[in-house]
Amino acid sequence: MQLTIKPLKHQKEFLLSKAVHTALIGGYGAGKSHAGVLKTVIKKIEYNGLNVAYYLPTYALIKDIALPKFSEILTDFGIKFKINKHDNTITTDYGKILLRNMADPNKIVGYEVAYSMIDEADTLPKGKMADIFVRILGRNRLKLPNNEPNCVDTVSTPEGFGWLYEFFVKEFTSNKRVIRARTYDNPFLPANYIETLRESYSEALFNAYINGEFVNLNSSSVYKSFNRKINKSVEVIQSGDALFIGLDFNVTKMNAVVHVLRNGVLHAVDEITNGFNTQDVCDILKERFAGFKIFVIPDASGSARASNGASNFDIIKSNGFIIDAPRKNPSISDRVNGVNLAFENGNYYVNDEKCPNYTEALENQIYKNGIPDKSGGYDHITEAGGYAVFKKLYGMKSQVL
Repeated sequence: MQLTIKPLKHQKEFLLSKAVHTALIGGYGAGKSHAGVLKTVIKKIEYNGLNVAYYLPTYALIKDIALPKFSEILTDFGIKFKINKHDNTITTDYGKILLRNMADPNKIVGYEVAYSMIDEADTLPKGKMADIFVRILGRNRLKLPNNEPNCVDTVSTPEGFGWLYEFFVKEFTSNKRVIRARTYDNPFLPANYIETLRESYSEALFNAYINGEFVNLNSSSVYKSFNRKINKSVEVIQSGDALFIGLDFNVTKMNAVVHVLRNGVLHAVDEITNGFNTQDVCDILKERFAGFKIFVIPDASGSARASNGASNFDIIKSNGFIIDAPRKNPSISDRVNGVNLAFENGNYYVNDEKCPNYTEALENQIYKNGIPDKSGGYDHITEAGGYAVFKKLYGMKSQVL
């Protein structure tokens, strides 16, 4: 089959690479996923009758990124296809393209393919990605024409000195090739795209996410497993939802993170920042979410009575809300580890458009002297979110009032 394509320079190098493992590493918007999907389709045609696989960190990314791009490219090539969304496969006259998520390495079993492509490999923890890669190699074993080697390629934005750096730089061999791409290399992006990002990014983030460089991003980050792209939620509050409000008590700096549950997965869908006191937050909740059933999951210390005889819990209950609080707070390390684990396992997502302050805090809070730093102002809202995560996902014994 004769194909006509017009790739960018770095995309062309990636498509033509014959290395056993080729990585296209670049900034946001550099056309990495497009190149990955394109190469997978080309391999599918080349290996007629043999299945190929495309991997992403979560099912959400398969739905939001892979399926639309495969549909677009297959349609452009005039290739008939059928998508089975139940098992995430695309069937063509040339064979199947298997779309697999990497959230659970133990599920990378029971199939064989001729070629594999990994998208956003560096968003997963280094150890977990190393395990997944070995499992992918094990699936990549169908015999190819002319005894060619079975290739496993990857496209990704670099996330510090993670798996990509370890595998392609520190453990470089002649079987591996790295192709670099900057966001600047894509002339089809909006004119102000890069400058808009520059205004929001630190130098380290800019070098990683625009220039596609390996830089130290997470050496002291508290929420190392959070990635606004991978852990992005598009969920919003729907009529009839029960709302779960993580709440941190601080006079003039009251913070709350509003959550909903979808099929056992927790989504942060709204936030309240810098409330004056507990009653102020309650007033905001009543105004913003009138008619919803609200469960407040606060700092357990709120049960203590103030000098006027009323506790924060009393105030919350007097406003008609249900308190679902642990009898005591989890330790700082348990709360932080619980949130990170929830992000890693795909059990927790954040709508960054609805929760911009929470997202910023998750990305920027660092450790200082071995504990989460409070001087940056990121601690209040992350504690609020953490209380809800720990209670709803890990089922700590509570006092429901």
